[in-house]
Amino acid sequence: MSQPDPDAWRTQVRQWLAGVLEPARTPQSATEAADLAVFHNLSEDEERLLLERCRVYQRARFDAGYQALTLPEDKGGAGLTAAHAAAFAEEESAFEVPPSTELISVTVRLVGMAVSLFGTAEQRDTYAREFLRTDLLACQLFSEPGAGSDLAALRTRARQEGDEWVIDGQKVWTSGAQFADHGLLLARTDPDVVKQAGITAFLVPMDATGVEVRPIRQMSGGASFNEVFLSGVRVPDRLRIGRPGQGWEVATATLAFERTASGGGNRRKGGTFADVLALARSLGRTEDPLVRQRLADLYVRAALRAATVDRVARTSAAGGRPGPEASLTKLMASDLLTRTGQVAAELMGARISADTGEAGTFAWAQHLLGAPGYRLAGGTDQIQRNLIGERVLKLPPEPRVDRMPFSQLPGN
Repeated sequence: MSQPDPDAWRTQVRQWLAGVLEPARTPQSATEAADLAVFHNLSEDEERLLLERCRVYQRARFDAGYQALTLPEDKGGAGLTAAHAAAFAEEESAFEVPPSTELISVTVRLVGMAVSLFGTAEQRDTYAREFLRTDLLACQLFSEPGAGSDLAALRTRARQEGDEWVIDGQKVWTSGAQFADHGLLLARTDPDVVKQAGITAFLVPMDATGVEVRPIRQMSGGASFNEVFLSGVRVPDRLRIGRPGQGWEVATATLAFERTASGGGNRRKGGTFADVLALARSLGRTEDPLVRQRLADLYVRAALRAATVDRVARTSAAGGRPGPEASLTKLMASDLLTRTGQVAAELMGARISADTGEAGTFAWAQHLLGAPGYRLAGGTDQIQRNLIGERVLKLPPEPRVDRMPFSQLPGN
């Protein structure tokens, strides 16, 4: 099947977006700045309303054929190229897209894609479409208290009993678990092989008996992350994603999608360069040469990140899985968030620490407190640098002392 010309297709996209969204507005003053929080600080009712706003747009996008653009058609996607995806993202950035959430991103860009790529035909028919359209929401049950950066060290166990698997363990830092219908979970099913080889992926119903969700309060005020405890949770074998022992392959593909989602796209996270510029103008600081230098540096870094996102998207094979290059966009995104908060704090000084009623000042505290967490979410900065060093720059890998069966490792 021939691909539509990206430029002609771009015109169709722009016309569709104009029919469902309002044009984007650049903030001209600090009072016009949008929500500056990196992680939401919302009540449960407010979070549900936000999720529903997001789902209305995601469903419209799916129904119009603009969801999962590079996923092959036989996997439930549009079967287009990375150039088409980049064109859509560029056009979308010119409109007021409903502010998304981590749960929406995880559902559409991680779990939906993972089920589409690794699931059976029945699983794709039953779940993948529902996730891509956000009719069902899904969280990611990967990280554990003792297995974050070293995810392969996870200790959640799943043992098979007939046509079911019984799962026991604990997950942590799970975004949106309290609102999710399912969770993509990694569990150890074979402790007698090397740690990466004994992991299996499952799609766990979050309302199953034995699943308990406990919110984690963040220092920025919100509670978008959760601990999830699993005690004797029974999951039918038909909800296993991939072969037994294929979980690490599912995980690495999903994490690559996560880094692309975290570092790319147009989902707003915290304040932007435009917000900082509006703040500087409102404070009368734009004539200060040192402030102008800091603003210029921030602008260049934002432009470089946007160009890198575009380059990675355009050079990815259509329908292929993101490679280690996705770590570049994730690393640049977390660095840009941190620097954005630093420049805003330098402009305001003590104004950032107390709510004086002055427009657009204290609100930046939400960004400043949330930005450090983004250097951990989706894979730490240190892990991204390791991936870039080893898999992009081809530097020698770090020494490994854990290449024995998991059951023989210390502490097991």
